[in-house]
Amino acid sequence: MSVMTARPPAAIRRSALVRLTISELKLLLRERIRLFFGVGFPLILLIIFGSIPSFNRPSKTFGGYTTLDVYIPILIAFSLALLSLTALPMALAAYRERGVLRRLQTTPAGASRVLAAQLLVNLAVAVAAVILILAVARLGYNVFLPRQLGGFIIAALLTAAALMSVGLLIAALAPSGKAAQITGALLFYPMMFFAGLWLPLAEMPSGLRHFSHATPLGAAVQALQDASVGHWPHPLQLVTLAAYAVVLGLAAARLFRWE
Repeated sequence: MSVMTARPPAAIRRSALVRLTISELKLLLRERIRLFFGVGFPLILLIIFGSIPSFNRPSKTFGGYTTLDVYIPILIAFSLALLSLTALPMALAAYRERGVLRRLQTTPAGASRVLAAQLLVNLAVAVAAVILILAVARLGYNVFLPRQLGGFIIAALLTAAALMSVGLLIAALAPSGKAAQITGALLFYPMMFFAGLWLPLAEMPSGLRHFSHATPLGAAVQALQDASVGHWPHPLQLVTLAAYAVVLGLAAARLFRWE
């Protein structure tokens, strides 16, 4: 006679998280517009910039590096920001608006696992986007790979953590998916300005450049650029990103409404 043993609650929770993560990934793959803006659009910009002859010439302004060399970290930050400030908060706010989170709270999965699944899926897409940008830049336009790889990985992970914390805070406060999308867009454009998308950081006035380093994307781009050329990112940049991740993440957790 065999004795049936109950499945440990921890195993049930892990299984629920795995199933939710797979489900969220399938939903994301169906919504190709989100993948296009998070992955495809930065690659299109890379191809456009790479096709401009002046972008491939060494510049004294950038210490002998080409404009394209300088723009690769900016495009990586651009991709991470699109995913974190639009896709992530819009999906979570829409789930709350439709009552999905409220219903999941009564199941073994729990609404909090939807949050974890969203973070895991967006992080996976972010990693894929970074790898694709670096690969296309290297193979298509002979842009060097990050010379301080360890520092680059740490900077990229802290950038993703900081930006996703911003996205979670938007999702916590936005009453609907549409409101989350608009709020994310309103934050995205000024943050990208301070990241150097329209005016490279090296060409900004000194005061504006120092202010940009205090923003999430300004600190992120500087850290990624430093690691790309072989320097360990400045501790202040890494601390700035970590502070945004911790402070905004805690604020999002405290303010997040499941229904």
